Amino acid sequence: MGVPAQRDLEQACSHLAGWLASRLGEGVSIEKIEMPDATGFSSETLLFDALLPDGNARGLVAKVEPTRYRVFLEPQFEAQFRVVEALARHSDAPVPPPYWFEPDGSVLGAPFYVLGKVDGQVPQDNPNYSAEGWLKELPPAEQREVWWSGLEAMARVHATDWKAAGLYFLDNPRRGQPGLEQQLHYYREFLTWASSGDPNPLHERALSWLDANRPADEPLDLCWGDARISNTIFQGTRPAALLDWEMVTLGNAEQDLAWFMYLDRWFTEVVGNPRLPGFPSRNETVARYESVTGRAVRHLDYYDVFAAFRYCVIMTRLADIMVAFETWPADEEFVGLTLTNQGLELVLP
Repeated sequence: MGVPAQRDLEQACSHLAGWLASRLGEGVSIEKIEMPDATGFSSETLLFDALLPDGNARGLVAKVEPTRYRVFLEPQFEAQFRVVEALARHSDAPVPPPYWFEPDGSVLGAPFYVLGKVDGQVPQDNPNYSAEGWLKELPPAEQREVWWSGLEAMARVHATDWKAAGLYFLDNPRRGQPGLEQQLHYYREFLTWASSGDPNPLHERALSWLDANRPADEPLDLCWGDARISNTIFQGTRPAALLDWEMVTLGNAEQDLAWFMYLDRWFTEVVGNPRLPGFPSRNETVARYESVTGRAVRHLDYYDVFAAFRYCVIMTRLADIMVAFETWPADEEFVGLTLTNQGLELVLP
């Protein structure tokens, strides 16, 4: 599910070829350019092969900053690329090869960045991987390996020394101290913006609970943000690249662990799909994470609520975008938001 394609691909092909000439050599041409059927909401994606002057081809991906719509209050578009770039240099987390960031909007109508294309399969969101697709068809033992290897790849992000990697720009002191204080301020502003100043009482109650029950003395880790297997390219049962860094932040890595598990719970228990038989339980997942990272998980119930609340805020914004793009009737309640509210009610005390 995503926004409809809005770009003239022939024109984009010409502009990209000219732009790439100064980076890959005169005479470079673009082949097989395409946009995924659902290009996503938070950025526009162009997949293409660059045919080099020596006859070799290089698979590339361009992510273009959205202009007509915006999911997140502050998309951090360049920051997404800089984080991938830092991870490629300073960690063993699997990320796509980061090549170039282009701030000039004259090439494609907006800033964009280019990554290397990584072959493999992604557990699908729509229809969800628990309902159909390659992951559902795997034997349970291989499903289990996908879950474990995805969890371990996420833990590699958390193990990154974000200071040594130069990721200080993720700190936004105008919202307070880094970590939960900044994030709760951010999502309070996000909720007001997404709901046009009239937030759902359930969302307000969740935010009040999060404020009142905020853990103290939290560690400060690099958090992927949208941490889930659906944002991972797998080669077999092993992660080849972690994708989608729009929600990257500094905070307690437990928030990624909670999101990792909560989104799977939402796509199964909340939506009404059976959970894949090979996927480990919550307790097993927590124990494995503690074993891999060498640290105790202390506040997972809190971060469950934080995950469910954030998902509601994002879905509130997506509901408006879907109406704007005429992919959902303006006079009908958006079923995705109804379900996310139900998921929040499951975990909110």
